[in-house]
Amino acid sequence: MTGNASNCGAPAVSGKVLAVCISEKRGTPKKNIHEARLIENFGIENDAHAGEWHRQVSLLSYEKIEAFRARGAAVEEGAFGENLIVSGIDFRRLPEGTRFRCGEVVLELTQIGKECHSGCEIFKQMGECIMPKEGVFARVLHGGTIREGDELTVI
Repeated sequence: MTGNASNCGAPAVSGKVLAVCISEKRGTPKKNIHEARLIENFGIENDAHAGEWHRQVSLLSYEKIEAFRARGAAVEEGAFGENLIVSGIDFRRLPEGTRFRCGEVVLELTQIGKECHSGCEIFKQMGECIMPKEGVFARVLHGGTIREGDELTVI
């Protein structure tokens, strides 16, 4: 985690966006498209999970993916259905309602974890999936573009 000065005097928690992924169909792995436009109260443009609901964008910590790979999982970016892979932030330790800023984009954490859907290829391969414990979901409060290499800050 990186520390930056904030208005409250406490260090800001931030991470780096390593992948921006979408899928055109639900239930399929997402593909890294490297940058995307986020639409207020809708989600990521052209992503199957976008819509007017509370799970518009999914986020997963790079470190959690790497720990899963270290246990023998051969997973690519987007394999868990995650939209944003971010290094440096442990999302599951943050409460619902936490907000993130990435350039002009503002996200609000709305859900921690989700039930692994039946037939998940990762679960079949490994006997477990990290999305139920490690993945988080957010809604888009303010839209804009997110790219690989951008800084995502907890606000």
